[in-house]
Amino acid sequence: MPEISRRDVLKAAAAATVATQLSWALAADPAGAAPAEAAAADPVKLTWLEGGTPAEAPGTTFGVAWPQGTLRADQTFALTAGDGTAVPVQSWPTAYWPDGTLKWTAHAVGATAGPAENYTLSAGTPAKADTALTVDTRGGTIDVDTGVIQVSIAKAGAHDVVRSIKRGGTEIAGKAELVVLRQPEIDDDYDGSGAGSRWERFTGRVGAVTVEQSGPVRAVIRLEGEHARGSRSWLPFVIRLYLYAGSEAIRVVHTLTYDGTQEPGKAGGDFIKGLGLRIRVPLSDEPYNRHIRLAGADDGFLTEAVQGITGLRRDPGAAVRTAQVKGEKLPDISTWDTRVSSALRYVPTWGDYTLSQLSADGFTVRKRTKAGHGWIHTTGGTRAPGFGYVGGTSGGLSFGLRDFWQKHPAQLDVRGAASDEATVTLWLWSPEAQPLDLRFYHDGLGEDTYDEQTAGLGITYEDYEPGFGTPYGIARTSELYLWANAATPTADTLVAQKDALTAPPQLVAAPGALHKAGVFAGLWSPVDRSTTARKTVEDRLDLLFTYYRDQREQRRWYGFLDYGDVQHTYDPARHTWCYDVGGYAWDNSELSTDLWLWLAYLRSGRADIYRFAEAMTRHTSEVDVYHLGKWAGLGTRHGVQHFGDSAKQVRISTPVYRRLFYYLTADERTGDLMHAQVDADQTFLTLDPNRKVRTDGYTPGDRHALSIGFGTDWSGLGWAWWTEWERRGPKWRTARKKLLASASTIAAQPNGFVQGSGLYDLDTGAFAIQTAPVVAVSHLSASFGLPELAAELIDALDENDIPGFRAAWLDYCRYYNATPAEQKARYGASFKASLVQGHSRLDAYAASLTGEAALATRAWTKFRTGDGYPDASTSWATTKINGPTVLNAGTDAPWISTNSTALYGLAAIQDLALVGDVLD
Repeated sequence: MPEISRRDVLKAAAAATVATQLSWALAADPAGAAPAEAAAADPVKLTWLEGGTPAEAPGTTFGVAWPQGTLRADQTFALTAGDGTAVPVQSWPTAYWPDGTLKWTAHAVGATAGPAENYTLSAGTPAKADTALTVDTRGGTIDVDTGVIQVSIAKAGAHDVVRSIKRGGTEIAGKAELVVLRQPEIDDDYDGSGAGSRWERFTGRVGAVTVEQSGPVRAVIRLEGEHARGSRSWLPFVIRLYLYAGSEAIRVVHTLTYDGTQEPGKAGGDFIKGLGLRIRVPLSDEPYNRHIRLAGADDGFLTEAVQGITGLRRDPGAAVRTAQVKGEKLPDISTWDTRVSSALRYVPTWGDYTLSQLSADGFTVRKRTKAGHGWIHTTGGTRAPGFGYVGGTSGGLSFGLRDFWQKHPAQLDVRGAASDEATVTLWLWSPEAQPLDLRFYHDGLGEDTYDEQTAGLGITYEDYEPGFGTPYGIARTSELYLWANAATPTADTLVAQKDALTAPPQLVAAPGALHKAGVFAGLWSPVDRSTTARKTVEDRLDLLFTYYRDQREQRRWYGFLDYGDVQHTYDPARHTWCYDVGGYAWDNSELSTDLWLWLAYLRSGRADIYRFAEAMTRHTSEVDVYHLGKWAGLGTRHGVQHFGDSAKQVRISTPVYRRLFYYLTADERTGDLMHAQVDADQTFLTLDPNRKVRTDGYTPGDRHALSIGFGTDWSGLGWAWWTEWERRGPKWRTARKKLLASASTIAAQPNGFVQGSGLYDLDTGAFAIQTAPVVAVSHLSASFGLPELAAELIDALDENDIPGFRAAWLDYCRYYNATPAEQKARYGASFKASLVQGHSRLDAYAASLTGEAALATRAWTKFRTGDGYPDASTSWATTKINGPTVLNAGTDAPWISTNSTALYGLAAIQDLALVGDVLD
């Protein structure tokens, strides 16, 4: 596969965006007409993820699933609040069943009606908003009016992504631009070798703008481009701006893709010194009527005026003092004590503030009067939420960067608040930290040949290969919020805005409603503790999740690139995870950790699991996957650095790990990522996943005979094709052709899935049918979404669509955990099964389809006795651990490993859903 250029990526993304607007969102040609008469779907009740009623809900988008055959593709929807009030809602399809009926739909709610505690969504006619959101593209800018604020957005060629934000005719903010500071080298040891290094400032330049949605409740504007300085452009970006009817807020989703160079041991490189969004805020109030607010931990706020008149030697009066602290307009200066009003010019104005969060555990705040003068220490604390405000009594801007301390180093800057125009910079990477260092972490250790690399794999579990530990093409997505306020917000309003930043209000359907829809092929069921046996399994699932949630805090699994991932293997000698030992370090979705968490959320509805899975999806879909270059579409196996291992495979980039987040939120960035995987089969032209262990002389290059495995390879490709098909994406017809052809020709192999691999035709999607039976079974084949893909295809498609597939998959399920004698009798040879506990879900699935009681019994036997967490030898307990044994006190459970946890979680959830009655 030729290397994908940046230009090609941007053009393809733009084309996909247009297709999204014209085909996906409008449900054009949903592949087979829906039945003339579709059954009525039951209404779905919705509640807020965190419960209760949020004090601030600037607008939200949520997803709902529907049973097959119940809703036509052109169905409209009505939303009512708990008190029966009709609520305006904007709806669009996000997935279809093969018969063309709706499978998943997305719905947007604005801020016009104010949040209710619960809602009901049903088929019907949506209520019209009193003031609908409008989008005007006729002029030189794209102008969005939410009914509260008016936002002017730049078109192609501009350096500002937002031209202006107005409210009631008053300009609140504008001239928003992306800023990158590039540094050519790092002075690692402060020895002066980098003393001459100077950073360069690059600003974002918009290359294309697309209106993806234009109301009446929700508008989505996509801007893409690169950061430019002089003749050089680098660091492609995609910005999406989300605006909702009746809202004063803008949600900004920012994605940056790294395309620089950092060579270990060599001088010079592309180090990111700072990365941020900068926006101007006009100021017209008197300095004593201007206010600075910076949020700290536990609802704390730094509450200051640009020119403070409290604490002075002379008292202006109680009414004046009280008004300034509250952020209200001060009484006329003629009413003040004249000893203050006459000497006001001697009271300094503080125009510059910085809140810097360089670690997960501490932030500092400092201020100065203006540039060129000294800073003074203001305060500090533990974990800032990344929220602030600058403005005056006639209006101002609240601003925030989500996951601020979790994705440190981050920073908030306010500059020039004593002048006519303040500047706010939300730094995704703080310029006060060391530059972002993406150099590979060791010198190769002499592993120059495949034999040496295999030997290295045997000791550190790291699959190293020169040149493969590159960050070129990885990405990171961040979320920012801007509020245009008519005046300085009250303390309660500021807290509400801060809370909406840290945990954006999200409407969700209950597990029962999602389960009733039949999504995910019946492989999960709502939490059920009705029997002692079920309760035991449920309690153990809770223990495992709680342990990982607490380990993230104890081990500080935070940081700009790291937040969202977990570690792979534990080192009981050091009482820490193997963060520095090759392939035992970061997990990178190994054995479907992401999928376990999303299924755990689906069945429980727990907010803490959702937020954990959300952070993981944001990380693993961006940092662990290449989005540019010759490996675009491939992910990286687990390691010390997320991009460091030489195993670049679709088992990591597979859409199955992103799919549920997308359907629950309709997140467009996640949709882009899943669509990008449709052509991942092209990578097999140049990169053979099995190149280091080949003995058959195969080399890639023949597009009609590419060696692709039926397990980790095909499942990753299959999930991309199936998701594109059900979304009716721009390439859904090609995706359907390849999915059906590949599934059918796997089934037609002499030994079906047990055959192991085949020669794939890139144009037709079919595998060549082999003449001789082969037994080639890997314990990993069914560990990266293969059982879930097979179940969905069997559930949704007809035997005529994929002839023989059901039988071939049932054979694999039946014999993986069978005795060697049974395997040999069926296939002519036996094979050693491992990860038996996780594979018990294959037994359960086969039992659920065939009704064979022996398979159901075997499922629970293998679950209880197989490798992983067998009942007889697993303690199911954690212990307290303190210093000096560990750096941070917490809990210890040396018996836990992430491989075992992910497979235990998937097996427990699926076994309970499929054959739980046998457990009872």
